[in-house]
Amino acid sequence: MRKFILCLLLPLALMGCSAKSEWATDEIVARMAYREAGPSTLTLMTMISNRSGGGAHTSLMINASQRVIWDPAGTFKHPRIPERNDVIYGVNPEVFGIYKSAHSRETYHVVMQEITVSPEVAEQAFAIARGLGAQSQAQCTASTSRLLSQLPGFNSIGSYLFPKKLMENFAKLPGVRTSKLFEEDAGDKATAFGAAKAVQPETF
Repeated sequence: MRKFILCLLLPLALMGCSAKSEWATDEIVARMAYREAGPSTLTLMTMISNRSGGGAHTSLMINASQRVIWDPAGTFKHPRIPERNDVIYGVNPEVFGIYKSAHSRETYHVVMQEITVSPEVAEQAFAIARGLGAQSQAQCTASTSRLLSQLPGFNSIGSYLFPKKLMENFAKLPGVRTSKLFEEDAGDKATAFGAAKAVQPETF
C-alpha cells in the first residue's frame, strides 16, 4: 500500500467525453488488480452540472473478479493507474477516491447509483466493457446504456444519448442505492495525493 500511495503523488488530469485509446501492459494490469470485498455490484456514475442541472458525463464502476471503471470517452488520466481503452483497472479505494474527486468541483457533482448483482452478471458486464473498445466523443452514455441493456435484469434500460436520462431510468431499478459527492474547489486544487484537476465536460 505504501508503494501505491507513492505512485499517486504524480500529476493527474481528467474528464469530459473525448475519444482515447490506451493499452496498459499485462504486467501492470495484473499487479494493480483489485476486487472490493463484499457482493458484486454495478455503480452508475453521472456527472451533473451544478449550474444547469444537465448531465455532463457517464461512467460505470464494475465490481466483478476485479473492480474497474468503464469510463467511455472520458479523459481521466494518471500515469500510474492502468487503462486499456476505456476500462480503468486497479480501482481500489484510493483510486476510486481520486476518480470521484477529479470529477466533482464547484460546478459539477457526482451522482453514484449502486446496485447489487450476481457474480455472473458483474463478470458479463466486465467482459462487455473490455470488448467495446475506446469510444468516440459524446458516446459515453450511449455506450454505457448499450452495455447495461445486454445484462440480465437490465432489459428495461433503453438506449440513451443524455447522461441524466440514463441516470433517471437507472434509478427505477429495484434495490438502487444513491449517493452524491459535492466539492467546492474550482477544479485545479491540489489534493493530498498531489492531483491536479481540469474539466472540459459536455453538458446535455
